[in-house]
Amino acid sequence: MTNFQHITAQVQHNCTISDSRYAGLYSVCGLALRLRDQYKWEKGLDPWVEKEPSEVLDWIGRTEEAWEVLSDRPFKNLLVFGNTYDLFDTHALNRVFHRHGIYYGAGFGPRLKPTFFLSDIENETRINGFSVIILGQERARDLFAAPALTQNGSIIIRKKTAQAILWDQIAYVKKSGRQALQYALEHYGLDKNEQAALQPNLPKLTQEMMGTYLYHEIGELSEKVFDREVWREIIGTYPQSPVELFARAIKDLLADTGEKGTLNYIVSNKKSAALGFYIAFQDGVSTVLFPEVVSAFDAFLEEENWDVIDEATLAGYEKACRLAVQITELFKRGKEKSDLEWAEKEIENKLIKPLGL
Repeated sequence: MTNFQHITAQVQHNCTISDSRYAGLYSVCGLALRLRDQYKWEKGLDPWVEKEPSEVLDWIGRTEEAWEVLSDRPFKNLLVFGNTYDLFDTHALNRVFHRHGIYYGAGFGPRLKPTFFLSDIENETRINGFSVIILGQERARDLFAAPALTQNGSIIIRKKTAQAILWDQIAYVKKSGRQALQYALEHYGLDKNEQAALQPNLPKLTQEMMGTYLYHEIGELSEKVFDREVWREIIGTYPQSPVELFARAIKDLLADTGEKGTLNYIVSNKKSAALGFYIAFQDGVSTVLFPEVVSAFDAFLEEENWDVIDEATLAGYEKACRLAVQITELFKRGKEKSDLEWAEKEIENKLIKPLGL
């Protein structure tokens, strides 16, 4: 245990350095919410527990003071049982950690923020030919915490993170998503406004969402339209830009609407609650790219005709395919011209602005 406390401290050190360097990527409100979530994780609080604002603000103040000290420090490779490993060598590190029931994640999140975590492995299985690892308690993490991801060909579900995210999504659902959320919750005999009933049912609701997360990742791993290497090159060329966010949104839409993706899983299995959650939590670029599914859900509520969701899914997939081809062609033309700035402007003017983004 002493060794793992030392390893955990090393991973958390890199997490804190990443947060100190990249905190400016978030809006003031966005950063405050992420810090609140980090506080809850560090203190071991349930998602619905809210401490006194003064207590949280004191903790944020101490965190920001630590950032000032660490912001110029380099990331450190990991010393594990007497051997030093590159901090991004997840293959080698997980070969060591696996026998101890521990999983290590490292990579780059949105806007190419370095992101790291260390978690206990709760379960491992195979679904549709893919290795799936369910993680439980998180030992170390940074401000960016996704509920699911792919790493080294495996699908990783961060269950504790998923629970916290789902709680906030329910608590702060936008007005346009309230009807869909209520539809989903009614399948469990619940109401959004009855928090006392929601709390003990959060694990059950998270289990529902885990299927959605899982098949989004399966859809992403199975999708071949948007070449993965080209996609990585695009987001690496234009980090922290509208083009990066747009390319990520296209990739997500392909994963959701593809043959093996989220919506086909929901439709094939008639997962009514999962559909309600999916519609309720649509936001940002996805709302603009895929309005068809929202309209289809309105029609679905009248007779629960799954065909209308299926048709919207196909329409969304065809649109995502067109956009993937167009953004790829413009990017490649920019490379041929040795003018990636031209490609960025063309992508913005021809693909992003016409959508009103």
